[in-house]
Amino acid sequence: MTSAEQPPPPAARKKTGRRPGGADTRRTVLEAARAEFAARGYEKASMRAIGRAAGVDAALLHHYFGTKDRLFLAALEVPIDPRVVVGQVLAGDRATVGERVAAFVLGLWEQPEVRERMLALLRTAATNEQVAQLMRGFMVSELVGPAAAELGIPQAELRLELMMSQIVGLAMARYVIGVEPLASAAPADLAPLLARTVQGYLAG
Repeated sequence: MTSAEQPPPPAARKKTGRRPGGADTRRTVLEAARAEFAARGYEKASMRAIGRAAGVDAALLHHYFGTKDRLFLAALEVPIDPRVVVGQVLAGDRATVGERVAAFVLGLWEQPEVRERMLALLRTAATNEQVAQLMRGFMVSELVGPAAAELGIPQAELRLELMMSQIVGLAMARYVIGVEPLASAAPADLAPLLARTVQGYLAG
């Protein structure tokens, strides 16, 4: 065999197979997830399709993120896990659920880093229908649906969405528009007032 006919050395051969794990792989997966969620919506997007687009096995996605909802949270940089929220605020006496919701919401929004990310997401959803559609699908599937089932009250989905509108309105007025005296009010002063409204929505 002449030198021209000899096969290339192993180092020169092109590598094949799935992409290994690592920081670059995680970034690629998140980019593929954003594209897949945008193209198909939260409900129809699948871990398998995201894995194919990223060039990795679906098992690697489960290793990194666990479930589709957690992958969505990471892809859109949502700083809260709705299922954790449901578990925290709906556990315990329903006569004080409004207090727990108010304490959780104000505690969350008063964290500057979390607030910045939440406001960025709200602003994007308000001006980008694609992001708004994704958030609608996700919130209905992962927050409103489970919470409504847990509450077991008439018009549970409507009540929960009214509660969410109250929270979003509070965030916009207090942190974006800066309406006074709301903008400078202490969380301790706001909590009981917000709690009463939320209690009215969720008490049934």
